[in-house]
Amino acid sequence: MELIFATGNVHKCDEARTILGPSVSIIMPSTLGFSGKVPETGTTLKENALQKAVFIWEKFRAPCFADDTGLEVDALNGAPGVYSARYAGEACSPLENVKKLLHQLQNTSVRTARFRCVIALILDGQPEFFEGMVEGKIIREPKGTGGFGYDPVFVPDGYDKTFAQLMATEKNLISHRKRALEKMVLLFR
Repeated sequence: MELIFATGNVHKCDEARTILGPSVSIIMPSTLGFSGKVPETGTTLKENALQKAVFIWEKFRAPCFADDTGLEVDALNGAPGVYSARYAGEACSPLENVKKLLHQLQNTSVRTARFRCVIALILDGQPEFFEGMVEGKIIREPKGTGGFGYDPVFVPDGYDKTFAQLMATEKNLISHRKRALEKMVLLFR
């Protein structure tokens, strides 16, 4: 099975390849010569995942999937959520997002949060959706050098290390994306 992953994020693609294993070949749009930007203007994770998958489906007419992932922090009423990648502004860096998040949480002891991932898969023109989630908490300062995004400040429940401190293989065993991808891959077995 070959699937186009509607992302320009190499980290996400590598993670998906590792999780799905050799039975599913994952390619990025750039591999097919696409260098543009995939639209992402929805107001929910599901809308964004669908919008990206439909865009790639219409461009290549090949099996594809897209995900949208957000960090939902309880003390911030679910923010940054769908705006996680651009929380500190449109052209911000992951570090700027983390700094803004920690600044907004500095005066609260409520640190519970979750990563949520929604995948939209299109095999024959009709989308199917899969969701994965991992609960945890936000710590007060970044720790670790692995992972990406908010990984240095997110400690999953049952662990004493951030996603950025865990080995990639450890993170991939429990991640929100893994949980969503595992549901998706059941269609191919």
